[in-house]
Amino acid sequence: MFETFCKNLHNDQPFITVEVNPPHGASLDPIIQMIKASNLASKVSGFSCTDNPLAKLKMSGVLSAIKLQQTFGKPVIATMSMRDKNKLSLQSEVLGANDFDVRCILALTGDPAKYSDQPEVKGVLERDSTLLLSIIYHLNRGVDYSNKPLNPAPKPIYPFAVSNAYAKDMKKLQKRIVKKLDYGARAIITQPVYDLENAKELLELFEEAKALSIRDTAKEAQLVLGQFPLVAAKTANFINDKVPGIHVPKEIIDEMNLAAMDGESKEHEVGFALSKRIFDQIMALHPKIHLMTHNRFDLCSKLIG
Repeated sequence: MFETFCKNLHNDQPFITVEVNPPHGASLDPIIQMIKASNLASKVSGFSCTDNPLAKLKMSGVLSAIKLQQTFGKPVIATMSMRDKNKLSLQSEVLGANDFDVRCILALTGDPAKYSDQPEVKGVLERDSTLLLSIIYHLNRGVDYSNKPLNPAPKPIYPFAVSNAYAKDMKKLQKRIVKKLDYGARAIITQPVYDLENAKELLELFEEAKALSIRDTAKEAQLVLGQFPLVAAKTANFINDKVPGIHVPKEIIDEMNLAAMDGESKEHEVGFALSKRIFDQIMALHPKIHLMTHNRFDLCSKLIG
């Protein structure tokens, strides 16, 4: 399963993953039923599970990843946030996930604890996401972070990392990508991309970053372009104005704002058409996409076609 997943990531075959946000509750079953109803599993390479995004309480991302993977027989990328775990907990969780064959790990620094919906939450944050990448590098060599042999050694772990899609100084963004490749990241997932020229620039920067990296694994590393379909003008404006590392072209903002003046149905119609156009353009350019839709699996399925 993982061999095919990773092979498709690195060859010319389409590679599409869909983000799943675990519930604020004690059962993943309603989300699983939504995925089944959308017929999405047959259209994607795999899924990913978030880990308390915005520091809001959700079901465990790793345990959700295990259940999703066992349900659909598709690889699931388990997100792990540095915000909530020290290096002991991180190693323990990665090893436990490994026994359940969850072997793709997305390393995130995590949103600040100050955004949490829980009282007086304090972040752990021993270091940024490169600590988890370094831990995985050690585990893949059969030792823990203190270089003590593991018995038995874990099955190969595949580390993912993230990147902004846009910056005023794109060379600074590239330096951050090089750093993550140096720490062993095998794939980088970007924030949503809404412009074909932006996608081309990211791909060019990424190829340069691979050449600059000191790590042999960087040679076959892959860039996965994020997509977040826009079906509401309010969302388009919020993402462009308030979310760092993403740029929504003015033409899209204007089209969405005009459509919103004609009602919600028109707004959704225009937004989906724009999102579908961007999705198809990027698939033609570089068929490696990570879809984020806040569990709108019907929208994902329709977008993929």
